Amino acid sequence: MSTPTAALIRSAPWTLPSLATRRARYGVFFATYLYQGLIAGFSLTALANHLAARGVSAAEAGFHFALAGLPWTLQPILWGPLIDRAGDFRMGRRRPFAVVAILCAHAALALLLLARPDQVGLLGLIFLAHSLFASLLDTACDRMIMDHVPALELGRVSACTRAGFVAGTSLSAAFFSWMLAAEGLVASAHWLLAVAVLASLPMLLIREAPGDAFAAPGRRGPPPRRLPFRRFLRRLGVALRRPRALRLLALCFGLDGALGLFELPFSVDLLQRQGWDPAALSRLQAGLALASGTAGALAIGLWADRAGAVRPLRALLVASAAAFALAAALIGAGLVGPAGPVILALTDMLPGLLIVALMPALLQASRGRAGAATQFEVYMAAMNLGSVAGTALAGWLVPVLSLSVVAALVAGVFLAAARMVSRGDLLSPRG
Repeated sequence: MSTPTAALIRSAPWTLPSLATRRARYGVFFATYLYQGLIAGFSLTALANHLAARGVSAAEAGFHFALAGLPWTLQPILWGPLIDRAGDFRMGRRRPFAVVAILCAHAALALLLLARPDQVGLLGLIFLAHSLFASLLDTACDRMIMDHVPALELGRVSACTRAGFVAGTSLSAAFFSWMLAAEGLVASAHWLLAVAVLASLPMLLIREAPGDAFAAPGRRGPPPRRLPFRRFLRRLGVALRRPRALRLLALCFGLDGALGLFELPFSVDLLQRQGWDPAALSRLQAGLALASGTAGALAIGLWADRAGAVRPLRALLVASAAAFALAAALIGAGLVGPAGPVILALTDMLPGLLIVALMPALLQASRGRAGAATQFEVYMAAMNLGSVAGTALAGWLVPVLSLSVVAALVAGVFLAAARMVSRGDLLSPRG
C-alpha cells in the first residue's frame, strides 16, 4: 500500500478514537461504569428486592451479596500486580486486559439463562464469577485513568464515572424490578445481557493511544524486566504501612462499612414489615440515586477540580452525618412507614456523592509510585471490604440493634471521618 494511501486511511473520519482526546476519555469511562452500574442495579437492587419479596431473609441475602463482592475485596491481589507488572502490548498497556475481562464477564452473565429465582446459592456463584472479571475490567480502567487523565481533570472524570455507574444502576433497578416481577428471571437475563454488551462497546472499540493497534496479539518491543513478585509486594507493603496510607484505608473501610450496616436492613424492613412493593422501592432508590449521581456528581467533580478534594469531602461528610442523625430520630419516633421516602432520600443521596470527592485524592495518593494500580485498588478494596463486611454483619445485628441505633452509629462514623479529613495532609496530592 502506498504511503499517501496509508496516510489517508489513518486520517479518515472513521478512524477509531483514542484516550488522547478528552471527549473519548469521558465517553469511554462513562460507558464502562455504566456497564458496571447495569449489573449492580440488577443484582444488588432489583434482584435483591425481588428475593426479599419472595421471603428470603436479610442474613441469606447478605451472604449472597458478600459472595458476589468477594472478588472486589481481593481485587488488589488478583489483578493489581498483574497490570502493574505487565509490559507494553500492541493493543496498548491496559486495554488488552479490559477486552479479555469484558468478554469473560459476558460469558458469566450468560449463565443466568440457566438459573431459577429460588436458586439463591447458584445466583451468588454466577455473580461471583462475573465479579471476578468485572474487577479485572475495573482495575484496567482505573489504570487507564491514571495514565491518560491530567491531574486537573480527575474531579470531572470521577464525576463522569460516578454518573455512569449511577445512571446504569438507576435505569437497571427501575427496569428490571418491573421485568423480574412481570416476566421472570430468564427473560430479564436476556435483556441484561443485551444492554451489557451495548454498554461495553466503547471500551472494546477505543484505542488506548493513537498509535495502538485495534486488535493485534503480541507485545510491542522486548519483554519487560519484571520486578520479582515478592519484592513488588514488599514495596507495596512499605507504602501501605505509612501512617497516611493507613488512615486512608481506615477511612475507606469505615465509610462503606457504616453504610452497609444500614442499607440492607432498612430495605428489608420496608419490604417485609412496612409492606412496600419491591418494584416501587427499586424505582424510588433508582430515582434518588440518579438525581444525586448525575447533576450532583458533576457539581462535586467541578468543585473538587477547583478547590481540591478536602473541602467538598468534608462538607459531604458533615451533611451525611446530619442526614443519618435525622433519619435515626424519625425511625426512633416510629415514623418508618410514612417517612420512608424521606429517610431513603436522606440516607441515599448525600453518601452516594462521597466517592466523587474521594476518588481524585486516592488517585493522586497512588500516582507516580511503583505499583500505582495495586495501591489504588487496595484503597478501593478497603471500601468494598467495608461494604461486604457491613452488609454481612447487618443481617446478624438486626435482632440485636434497632434501626434507629444503627442510623445513629452511622452518623457518628461520618462525623469521625469529617474530623479525620480536616486534619493534616491526609488528602494532599502526595505523601
